[in-house]
Amino acid sequence: MFSSTSASARRSRAMRLMHGLASPFFRYRHAKMIHAVRVALGMATSFLVTTGINIPHGSWASVSLLVVVGGLQHYGNIRKKAAERALGTALGAAIGLALILVQTVFGSLTLFFILMSAIAGACAYYAIGKAGYVALLTAITMVIVAGHGDSPFDVGLWRTANVLIGIAIALAFSFVLPQYATYSWRYRLADNLRECARLYGALLDGTPLLAEETARRFFAMSQRLVQSRALMESVAKETRVPVARLEEIQRLHRSILAALEMLVTSMPDTPRATCNIALDCSPHEQQVRQKLLKMARALRFGRVGLLYMRPDAKADASVEAEAGDGSTQGMHWLAMRFAEQVDRLRLRLSEIEREWNIEGARPLPG
Repeated sequence: MFSSTSASARRSRAMRLMHGLASPFFRYRHAKMIHAVRVALGMATSFLVTTGINIPHGSWASVSLLVVVGGLQHYGNIRKKAAERALGTALGAAIGLALILVQTVFGSLTLFFILMSAIAGACAYYAIGKAGYVALLTAITMVIVAGHGDSPFDVGLWRTANVLIGIAIALAFSFVLPQYATYSWRYRLADNLRECARLYGALLDGTPLLAEETARRFFAMSQRLVQSRALMESVAKETRVPVARLEEIQRLHRSILAALEMLVTSMPDTPRATCNIALDCSPHEQQVRQKLLKMARALRFGRVGLLYMRPDAKADASVEAEAGDGSTQGMHWLAMRFAEQVDRLRLRLSEIEREWNIEGARPLPG
């Protein structure tokens, strides 16, 4: 009885763990830990491979593994940068072997150091540019393989073999439970939209907002905005959405935060005076809170139907009437601009939802 219950509990825990690992949000929340485990398993494999068959200088395989995959996390940059790092490491190994051969044939340390210095300078020249990873790792691996002219040719061959083993292990483990940049970008945007909905709702309801707490919340949203910007190149690779369209979404994201901050900081000092914004807003502007929440849910859960809203004739008529009455000053003007930015963001997200909604049946780009 007890053993059956214990086995059932273990199976239940294993199923929960497997379900969590399959969940993009779980991997997003624990991205650092998953990456750490992935690299640790890669290192253990490197130890087993090189030590198990007694390969000389096996530590260089572990060095190569760390160089290739240690700092890579997102699927979108793994494919490109892992290939770049592998290419640079392989080129450096080949050059290092060539330098050892030159030293063996001519027996001149002076020639060896001149050639190595010249190659290092050439690598540094190309390291400042698009081929930076390849050039830098070429120089590093060259020194690892060739040493300072005191490495025999067979030692260079073993170091080259270890470098290639490390590359192979790194590439194999780089695709174990990868963290897609698209999910990180979506979840950060969703968190900011949800926070915007809370703050805007507080303005509509007349809820007092403490200056220190509000500043802290805007700082957190600004941090997510900056982090989202850093992910855009990887998101573009994963979704094949042009970077220009992602830049437009980023600009609207930034404009929404700026407009909301202006609304909050423009409120009167009297806490209950914030109720006046609810009286001045049109029905269209009062719907903004729900629009923000629906966009956040669409990004968080992939429920893209929430991005498509039925037109509200009454709200649109109200907006047109207010747009023509000349009252475009103060709080009401800011609320109108904020509502416009939210609508534009919703439209842009809906236009590319088939690309960023990658948890659907559509396969990821290879």
